[in-house]
Amino acid sequence: MNYQNSLDYAKQLDQEDSLSYLRKEFHIPKDKQGNEWLYFTGNSLGLQPKNTQKYIQQELDDWANFGVEGHFEAQNPWLSYHEFLTDNMAKIVGAKPIEVVVMNTLTTNLHLLMASFYQPTKEKYKIVIESDAFPSDRYAVQSQLEFHGYDANDGLVEWKPRTGEKLLRIEDLEKILDEQGDDIALLLIGGVNYYTGQYLDIRKIGKLGHAKNCMVGIDLAHGAGNIQPNLHDSNVDFAAWCTYKYLNSGPGSLAGLFVHERHANRKDLPRFAGWWNHNKETRFNMRQPFDVMSGAEGWQLSNPPILSMAAIRASLDMFAKVGMKALREKSEKLTGFFEYLINQIDSDQIQIITPSNPKERGCQLSIQVKNADKSLHKKLTENNIITDWREPDVIRCAPVPMYTNFEDVHRMVEVLKSLL
Repeated sequence: MNYQNSLDYAKQLDQEDSLSYLRKEFHIPKDKQGNEWLYFTGNSLGLQPKNTQKYIQQELDDWANFGVEGHFEAQNPWLSYHEFLTDNMAKIVGAKPIEVVVMNTLTTNLHLLMASFYQPTKEKYKIVIESDAFPSDRYAVQSQLEFHGYDANDGLVEWKPRTGEKLLRIEDLEKILDEQGDDIALLLIGGVNYYTGQYLDIRKIGKLGHAKNCMVGIDLAHGAGNIQPNLHDSNVDFAAWCTYKYLNSGPGSLAGLFVHERHANRKDLPRFAGWWNHNKETRFNMRQPFDVMSGAEGWQLSNPPILSMAAIRASLDMFAKVGMKALREKSEKLTGFFEYLINQIDSDQIQIITPSNPKERGCQLSIQVKNADKSLHKKLTENNIITDWREPDVIRCAPVPMYTNFEDVHRMVEVLKSLL
């Protein structure tokens, strides 16, 4: 696309944007003078949809009016509330409803999934992660290795960029599997890397892992609501993601979980149990032997927090109206414009380390700062441009297509240029 570097052009793109109306459906933070911030951290915490309060208030009202009977008498009965989220969440990640459930938090879900899908043997026990995986993933994997009696230094295999490069190459993962595949039990890979913003080929990762009889799991913390992972067709065994980033569900909100359909009725899989993954038809008989539910619901443990789910439902209803295809199309255009403008800046102080191919990234651009000069991030914040700094030397910026417009991007880059 032939972009132009002017404010008038940015405004023209906004006028032509069929999704521009969505911005008005969010609370945009403002400074003390009432000017809207330039918010580029939806990859850390998404903004609040204006409808969220209404959805939560409904449940608060029903709690006030019905007490415990709200589980059955509420406008949206709490007993099955999680089921209101399933279809729309499944569409966002490209899964079948039976493969998806909303529950717990991301790292908790990864541990529950590894309890089932990481079954090491004396010969096949290693786990592959990206060398720059998000710390919580690394800690989770290390602790799983240690829990099973292995040395994490030996059992953890890192998929690294080549010397002098920032990004991962799929050929290097293939080499790891060719050389160590007989020792590897699990691949646990971030679908979109939190640091570089690189969107990895999930389907290819699944194929490579399965060819060596490895289980394959994906952390979609930076993928859900950002890219289209097509989890069912990717054939990976499991995935998990949070909902407070691109899914705009509030700080610390619940997470999502995917288990491929081929595992839906595998009662032989080891797992932790609680009454909420027991057959719902006999759950309240209280005296039944454990009878695990089919599908992703078979990994639940407890009845869910309704107020958090109400916030998720408010967001998912928005996604359902718009669709990921339209959001992704705008995102590629918006981030492409952002990239174009940054590349117009004549400075050796910054460089984009995110892939330039739109199919290999989500909306985030990671800007590496020379000499790890964190003062640039501080100055942006002082100008009410909200980005986030990730050690050692990156400013992450995510123009989210639901509420960031082209004018925001142009204004942000103009300020950035003035600070260099």
